[in-house]
Amino acid sequence: MTDKKTRDWLTTANTLSEALPFLQRYDDQVVVIKYGGHAMGDEARAEEFARDIVLMKQVGIHPVVVHGGGPQIAAMLERLKLQSSFVDGLRVTDGAMVEVVEMVLSGTINKSIVSAINAAGGKAVGLSGKDGNLITARKLLRKRKDPDSNIEQIIDLGFVGEPETIDPSILETFSDSDIIPVIAPIGVGADGETYNINADTVAGAIAGALNAKRLLMLTDVAGVKDKADKVVTEMTTDEARARITDGTVSGGMIPKVETCIKAVEHGVGGVVILDGRVPHAILLELFTEGGAGTLIR
Repeated sequence: MTDKKTRDWLTTANTLSEALPFLQRYDDQVVVIKYGGHAMGDEARAEEFARDIVLMKQVGIHPVVVHGGGPQIAAMLERLKLQSSFVDGLRVTDGAMVEVVEMVLSGTINKSIVSAINAAGGKAVGLSGKDGNLITARKLLRKRKDPDSNIEQIIDLGFVGEPETIDPSILETFSDSDIIPVIAPIGVGADGETYNINADTVAGAIAGALNAKRLLMLTDVAGVKDKADKVVTEMTTDEARARITDGTVSGGMIPKVETCIKAVEHGVGGVVILDGRVPHAILLELFTEGGAGTLIR
């Protein structure tokens, strides 16, 4: 009779064998992972995430991590008694505030992720979009109509930007090495000014510039849900647009899905919105038949 330990070993061996087709599918491919939300703030989840990223590199995948940091930025601004306001979910960022944003994103958060990956046996290097002119940014403008006059007004968000160009050369160099890049969503303007950029947007732009096989958007929800509140496992870009139009996709999920659509149109093989709080969510998506979350292709 087979004892429990042997059964556990057999289960592990079967799991590795079943993963073979998926390992072959992603061999030597770029996978961009947008990392943020509550999973980032939980120490155990952060260590698990780091191990999964190292495993990806070990089996021949080229992971590129792009991280956010909204809650950490908010906490630091509160400590410094700097008031924030938001327009369409974007933090209005003045000169003093952008210094804090850069300090938190490029400093505290970036280096904690780098340290976790290195502690798990990887070789991670932290970057911001300013390094090597990776992300050249331009000022992001928002327009609104005045409800009384119906005149369209331009809303100044300060030092909030959007990617203008991505130079993938430095990241392509890392693909030929053991190095795992970890990128803070900070860009540089034409005159050297610093721009705070939405991390989802940066992840999508970098994935497109690298022709990534997959972009994985780790969030705090299970994926895109239909009108019956069930997760949609897969949809095309046209179906995604239709769900935005009919209101099935709403609120904060709209910009995420729009980022996914744009990434696919710029050459990404597929984008997955998945719950980063689920243990080993990345491995479930890449190496199992069922996957995880919502795939848009």
